[in-house]
Amino acid sequence: MLMLAIFLALLAMICINVPIAVALALAGVLGLLVTEGPGSLVTIALDMYSGSTKFSLIAIPMFVLAGAIMNAGGITDRLINFVSAIIGFVRGGLAMVNIGVSLFFAEISGSAVADVAAMGSILIPQMKKRGYSKELSAAVTSSSASLAIIIPPSIPMILYAASANTSVEQLFVAGVVPGLMGAAGLMFVAYIFARRYNLPTEEAFNIPRLRETFIDALPAFALPVIILGGIFGGFVTATEAAGLAVLAAIAVSIWYRQIDLAHLRRAMLDGGMQTAVVMLLVAASVLMGGFLTRAQIPQQLAQGILNITDQQWAILLILNFFFLIIGFFLHSAAAIILVVPIVIPLITAAGIDPVHFGLVVTLNLAIGQQTPPVASVLITACAVARANIWEVSKVNIWFVLVLLLVLMICTYVPSVPLFLVEYFYR
Repeated sequence: MLMLAIFLALLAMICINVPIAVALALAGVLGLLVTEGPGSLVTIALDMYSGSTKFSLIAIPMFVLAGAIMNAGGITDRLINFVSAIIGFVRGGLAMVNIGVSLFFAEISGSAVADVAAMGSILIPQMKKRGYSKELSAAVTSSSASLAIIIPPSIPMILYAASANTSVEQLFVAGVVPGLMGAAGLMFVAYIFARRYNLPTEEAFNIPRLRETFIDALPAFALPVIILGGIFGGFVTATEAAGLAVLAAIAVSIWYRQIDLAHLRRAMLDGGMQTAVVMLLVAASVLMGGFLTRAQIPQQLAQGILNITDQQWAILLILNFFFLIIGFFLHSAAAIILVVPIVIPLITAAGIDPVHFGLVVTLNLAIGQQTPPVASVLITACAVARANIWEVSKVNIWFVLVLLLVLMICTYVPSVPLFLVEYFYR
């Protein structure tokens, strides 16, 4: 009964636009007051501070900063030119360039919102000039940006690893194959749209042009090599790789001599605010987590579901449905921080690999970024394209189906995402 009252209070605060971090902290304080009295609040400031200063969380602002430097230093433009030289000859090539560049950008920023803001401002106007509808332009940009939280590095994966006390490096490795599968599927759907609407090709395939753009973009390719090579090779942790990514992004931008300081300043401020929101959520979650742990709510939930079924496939189906619904209403960071600590005892009791489950959660939340009413990534793309969110959603549903297919494959054929984890770590 108490948990229901706490949940309703939390929901009511969110509905009246109280920031989620504040609502979460207040709900946690209310729970502690009722169950343990005022004495339990003596150490909440220290608890919130210690919970938000985990070493692994330092990677979040570092990856956001690396993405900002990359976009302000001319790196993004060279990646666009190179990907265009590879696949620009295909009908609807600019849509595929959008997806391909998002794949590269995802390997540096780890943030889908940063991806759609960076790519959308450059590519959506170009797509509209070439005859793409604003709805299709926004849908392609939005759906491909969600690759940023599937392909490593991924900010939601970092938050999940901190919440579930599992390996962020193994989560990163597990995201590689699903991210590539998602990109291939999105390109296939984009090609179907291009055929249907007779969209143009960009340029004929030209080997000298490909060679020229490859050489020009070669320094930019050092970024994913440093990040992924360092992590996969066991040379650095994810947090150390984030610091190296910033240094590498600065070095490459200096090499190109094209850094836009005004743009960089805006991007850094936006990234700082984005990081602050996430860290406030992390700090607030400590209070709610303390209340839930002491009240043994996660254990009771786990036992309740296990009394219904102990089949892994059924438990994963229930949790997939639950996270898809949560994704309609919560941002990915809030969903992870609020829900993951509750379901981890269930995952452990059912014998489900926490790395596998972390990937399943991430894919669910990538879909949630595309489903209104919250849909932070979709809303950003619509704002850039100046398109109606519901009209864009009618087009975007076909791209979301690709992500759903990847989710189902990764959920029920875990060897697909985990074989690289087995190879590198087990």
